[in-house]
Amino acid sequence: MFRDPLQILLADDDENDRLIFTDAFKELKIKTIVQTVINGIELMKWLNEKDRLLPHLIFLDLNMPIKNGLECLKEIRSDEQLKNISIAIYSTSNHQKDIEDTFYNGANVYITKPSDYNTLKQVLEKAVATAYQYQHGDLNIGNFLLKL
Repeated sequence: MFRDPLQILLADDDENDRLIFTDAFKELKIKTIVQTVINGIELMKWLNEKDRLLPHLIFLDLNMPIKNGLECLKEIRSDEQLKNISIAIYSTSNHQKDIEDTFYNGANVYITKPSDYNTLKQVLEKAVATAYQYQHGDLNIGNFLLKL
């Protein structure tokens, strides 16, 4: 799918979720460089660091302390330098309001965190393809929530 390694950035306050996420990407047949940050403040500092190679795709947890994922999403989409980065919401929440809020604020795809490791790998692989497929196409709420 991609020749160069895909730059992935995960923003998630849960250490176990970050570890499982990075392990899952290591097992996929997609060349990736995965980096992680622990909250929204760290995410925005990372993205705004001068001469930083921006990620192709951000996986963004909604329920982070200090600055939550929705606040980060809005800030990224309002920044000329960052607004075209693909964003996959990666959350334990399956509340319709969260799904709609992130859709209307410009996320590319919404993923409810799976509890099974093999399902996680399938979801991550599908999320990469989906985020790129809809980055410049017409999104609708029906294809926004990623399901296997």
